[in-house]
Amino acid sequence: MATRAAHLLIIDPQNDFCDLPEEYCPADPRGGRIAPALPVAGAHADMQRLAALIDACLGSFGAITVTLDSHQHLDIAHPTFWQDASGGPVAPFTRIEAQDLDAGRFVPRNPRARERALRYLEALEASGRYSHMVWPIHCEIGTWGHAIHHDLRLACNRWEESNGSNVAKVGKGENPWTEHYSAMMAEVPDPQDPRTQLNTGLLESLRAADQVFIAGEAGSHCVKATTEHLVANWPDAELNRLVLIEDCISVVAGFEAHYAAFLAAMRERGVRVMRAAEVCAAIAIAVGTQPQPAE
Repeated sequence: MATRAAHLLIIDPQNDFCDLPEEYCPADPRGGRIAPALPVAGAHADMQRLAALIDACLGSFGAITVTLDSHQHLDIAHPTFWQDASGGPVAPFTRIEAQDLDAGRFVPRNPRARERALRYLEALEASGRYSHMVWPIHCEIGTWGHAIHHDLRLACNRWEESNGSNVAKVGKGENPWTEHYSAMMAEVPDPQDPRTQLNTGLLESLRAADQVFIAGEAGSHCVKATTEHLVANWPDAELNRLVLIEDCISVVAGFEAHYAAFLAAMRERGVRVMRAAEVCAAIAIAVGTQPQPAE
């Protein structure tokens, strides 16, 4: 049986975030193939590398948790929520600030949503963490894009069968009124919705492990936000128990500097950074096994 010492936390390893080759994309009944909505360059290789790591350390991870970005079709971070001043569509990758809504440059399609959206934008900007981005519709609940990368899912299944326990699945983002990059809490928590507030159950399960290894997509957003919230709720003297697996994480194009600054800040705080092969070796030493290095 696996030791409880090592907990693998996989952030949003979903089809919509992976730069999948054609053979991994299913046929669209209307013609062609269904494509990932928001592919991150390098993510497909990350997931294959992570699957190999799980197989190599099959009996060494005591727990695996997978977070799932889970959105409604109508979501404040989707184009379906917004329109421009003339009533036209808002393109993905458009930044919207509170002043844009005040000036009428961008407004919710539903006029009744204006005041709530404005309060959200103001609170988001006051936090200083992110400005609001309109993303392509992604990880819509129930779609292929919401599902876990195929190779990684099979590796997780093998771990489940070998260890006699299920991989924990943690949803985030179901509330359409707030961005929810972090698996720990929304960017602007809704006091009426516990799903957006600090996930104390997840925090406690991670705190119970001797080491928490973190991988997934994307390093500039959901991995970054999750890790930052973990660090904020973790004893300073024990931050070396958190490990980022750097070759199982990729970055949204254009946000490379954000990720580099994040890594530097985490290292300075004491969070460790390893490659997959190093993780495998580190767990082997800790639990007295000899797994094969991940490719």
